Amino acid sequence: MKPLRIALTKGRLEKDTVSLFEKMGFDCSAVKNKGRKLILPIGENQFEVILAKAADVITYVEHGVCDLGVVGKDTIMEHGSNFYEVLNLGFGKCKFALAGPKGKDFFNGYSAKTIATKYPNVTRNYFESKAMDVRVIKIEGSVELAPLLGLSDGIVDIVETGTTLKENGLEVIEYLCDISARLIVNSVSLKLKKNEIENLVELMEKAKEDK
Repeated sequence: MKPLRIALTKGRLEKDTVSLFEKMGFDCSAVKNKGRKLILPIGENQFEVILAKAADVITYVEHGVCDLGVVGKDTIMEHGSNFYEVLNLGFGKCKFALAGPKGKDFFNGYSAKTIATKYPNVTRNYFESKAMDVRVIKIEGSVELAPLLGLSDGIVDIVETGTTLKENGLEVIEYLCDISARLIVNSVSLKLKKNEIENLVELMEKAKEDK
């Protein structure tokens, strides 16, 4: 049987996941010294890893080319979840927040607000839950720039320390929810490779709890 294939989100989540694998006793030298290789073995071919952008991790898992994936809850909330979310890994912690220019009453007035964000679906769902009519503009780069340029009344974005907001004269108006890295599993893989996946999930859960 082929080894389990896991898609990891490049960057910080990749590093945190590799640290977790090492804690579990797996040799991760191939990932640490990856060069230009795209599919990397973990341990003695116990499983293999691919590195991808967050949205692509979901695509690979949904289509079954990867059995599992590690991705932020923010990406899951934005792109939907046609898979199983089996474990909160506890790292990559931050919050979704609504922010705007400091000192302004965002909720004052009757006119529809304009919100800039990288997460239009999360933003629409949030304001729908408040029965507020808003115009959503998708921004790929630094969303903090939008209210400074007069493009939007506020932003919805991920906030960790809030430093970037403060440095640009913005403040958190309201937190939407907490976010962290999650382990996701392809629904067919969970049926066909149930024992292997459950064993891996159990090992990961134990390792994350052992401080």
